[in-house]
Parts: sequence; structure tokens; C-alpha cells
Amino acid sequence: MDQTAPAPDVDPSARPPRPERGQEVEVTVDRLAYGGNGVARHDGYVLFVPGTFPGDRIRAQVTKRKRAYGEARLLEVLTPSADRIAPVAHHPGVAWQVLPYEKQLAIKAEQVHDALTRIGHLEGFVQEPIVGAEEQWGYRNKLEYSFGTSGSGSLVCGFHAPGSWEDIVDGVSELGSDRLARAREEVLAFCRAQGLEAYDRRAQAGFLRNLVLREARRTGETQIRLVTSRGELDTVAFSQAVEATSLVWTQIDQVGETTTGGYSELVAGRETITEELGGLEFSISPEAFFQTNTEMAEQLYAVAHEYAGLQGWERVYDLFCGIGTIGLTLARRAGEVWGLEIVEPAIADAIANARRNEVENARFFAGDVRLALRELVETAGRPDVLVVDPPRAGLSQKVVRRVIEAGPKRIVYVSCNPTTLAPNAAQLAEAGYALKQVRPVDMFPQTPHIECVALLERGP
Repeated sequence: MDQTAPAPDVDPSARPPRPERGQEVEVTVDRLAYGGNGVARHDGYVLFVPGTFPGDRIRAQVTKRKRAYGEARLLEVLTPSADRIAPVAHHPGVAWQVLPYEKQLAIKAEQVHDALTRIGHLEGFVQEPIVGAEEQWGYRNKLEYSFGTSGSGSLVCGFHAPGSWEDIVDGVSELGSDRLARAREEVLAFCRAQGLEAYDRRAQAGFLRNLVLREARRTGETQIRLVTSRGELDTVAFSQAVEATSLVWTQIDQVGETTTGGYSELVAGRETITEELGGLEFSISPEAFFQTNTEMAEQLYAVAHEYAGLQGWERVYDLFCGIGTIGLTLARRAGEVWGLEIVEPAIADAIANARRNEVENARFFAGDVRLALRELVETAGRPDVLVVDPPRAGLSQKVVRRVIEAGPKRIVYVSCNPTTLAPNAAQLAEAGYALKQVRPVDMFPQTPHIECVALLERGP
């Protein structure tokens, strides 16, 4: 779960009584945990209830029962919160759409501060106001759909139903653009006309798995990737039925749900699409990471640039650099940039992007940060500024140790999960770095996801 359980009481006899598993309770939700679950109390015992919001009076059924907290399933909203508004979308993945946007921002800012102070035990830093999104709907440049079969036996393309690994809710996402909606309709119509069947997740048999759609918001280019099990596909008919800058077919052998790996074939167009970001052009291959909100990515990287405080002579390390988006935007104000990323195709894209933009002071290398950072220091010298943009799990203790060994004066930490930023920042603080400031940036309206940038500086 994406929340931290409350600490148990010192005296076990003083703990509140725990409701039984399966018991129905009536409770009032008083806050949201990180990850979006409502937090309620039954005679003092904490319950996490998905799909609820502060102020809701609800009836729920206890599903898990632990010493310090439990989990419950929402049965009925008896009295809705005064903050609730009418939903816009009718598909999963937009749980916070029933909250006014200003309320969403306030909760996200509060959760960043709570994570840093309660989990990280950090103090003395400045938390700057959260940067709100430019667009509250239609902002995603990438959507991942799953194929399924409706109750009537027809092919559907949508999202997993909440709490289900096999049921697919048919429909288009309002978080994407009209261009991506049309692309989904074209692919679904083609698959139905061809009589193609969805992969059965229970029987572990079938053909159609996923549909991954991408668009370059600034150039209008689109990338469509159809993910299937091994089998036959009329690629000529596919290319004629679907319009895209890059049309890709990926076949996989894995049993589980996946949108990465396997064997990919370019059906039509180019292997990459081109996007513009921060005055630069970026080539994006099918499996490369690129921030899913183009407009807000510019603002996120602008914060990273501001925190880096570059004057033109610094050596900058860009760890988990992906296709080079952050490093190349910093290169214009740095002496030199060195990027490190474990995904080799992403490094190939980063090198190509440096050439495309005539950036001559950036170098990119493929390698595991845990193992390759020491070698990079030996090759390039110690960094003045180190930028890190890790996955949701944050930095492992070993990577934190390697960063400390590298000895940068300034660390700019771009985080998509404040509950992993907090312990990482605490580890760096123990080594002599001080958390100076943090600024949340809302990349994902209508969802509980939070992005932020933190600045840490080494003491004298």
C-alpha cells in the first residue's frame, strides 16, 4: 500500500479495539493518506478506505486487520463530503476528480510536507508553493490501454476495473487528447474487423494484450504500439487502417501483463517521434521514458534548472538520465554534463538528441548507477552539481552512498514519490547535506500522484 502505518502504542493494552475482518462499520474520513486512500477511525483504530475523501461519512467493510491499522472496502457513502463535486470521467485512474482542483493542490502540498517532516524527520527547509497544472484534463501525452472481452463477448479496449486484474472497463480516457482518442478508435475498429481476440488473463491464452499511445504535443506526431502475444497479424491491413507517425507491433511471451520487452517490429512510419521541450527537440523511441505531461515537464525542469544554480562552468551529473531531457536542458548553462542510465536504448536516444540539438558539452553512458558512478567519477572528475531523477522506489542505500562518495556541492533531486524522497533526503542529511528547499509541481491532476524538486547542499 502507498501509505505509512501509524506507529503502534507503547502499551499494547492501550491500543484501540480492532474491528473483526468482514465487520461493517460506519466511520467519518478525516484525511487522505499518500497514495489517495481515505483515513478514518473506528473507536480510535485507523482504517484506510480507497475511494473516500475527507468529510465523507461512510459505511465500509473491514478487509484486512493488522495491529496498528486496517483496510476496508467502501460499501456506501452515507453523507458525502461538502467538498465533493460531480465527476467528469467514467473510467478508473482519476480518483481525485471529485475534489475541486484547488483542494487537490492543497492536499498534495500538505502530503509533501508531511512526508519530509514525519518520515524524513527533516526541518529547517523552505517548502515553496505548489505549481498548479496548466491543463486539468487532456494533458497526458501517453496512454496505456488493455484489451478485454465484455459480458456480451465483444472486444473492448480500456482500463482495469478497480481491484481487478482481469476485468477491463471499456472507454477512452479524458486525460488524453482527442488525437489519442481517435487513434484508440481506429485500432479497436481494426481489431474487431479482423476478428482478433483479447488475451484471457485467467486462462493465460489469447492474442491482444495492450495498446500504447503516444503523441508529441508540440509537433503533432503520434506513436501507436500494439502489444500482443506471439501470433499472426495482417500488418499491411493494420498500416492501412491506422494513421500514425510511428506504428509498431510488439509480440511478447510473458504470461503477465506487460508493455515492455518482447520483439518489436516497425509496421509503418518511423521508429521514433519528435517532441519539442524547452527549446530543444527530442527523439522518443517506443519504450523510452518521457514525462507524460509535456507542458508541466517544462515547468518541472525549469525548477531543476533554477535549483541547480548554474553559472556556466560547473560539471553536472545527470543520473537516471533517460533520453537526456534534463541533462540537455541544463547543458546550455553548464560547463559539461555527464548522463548515466541503465537502459541502453534510452542512452542511444540521448546521444542522438545531443547531436540533433548540437549540444557538444554533454556525454551519455549506459550503466547501473550503483556500479558505474564510481567509474564515472574516475573518468570525469567529481561533480559540482548532481541531478537525480529516480523511479518511484527512490534511491537504494547503495546509490545514496555512491552519491555521497561523489561529493557534489549541490544535489537536485527530482522526485515522483515524496515518501521515498524523504528517507533519501534524511540519509543525505546524515552525511552533511542540508535540505534547503522543495517545490511540488502538479504533473497529474485528478490523481493522487505528486512530483516535486528538492535542493540539498553540502555544508562547509
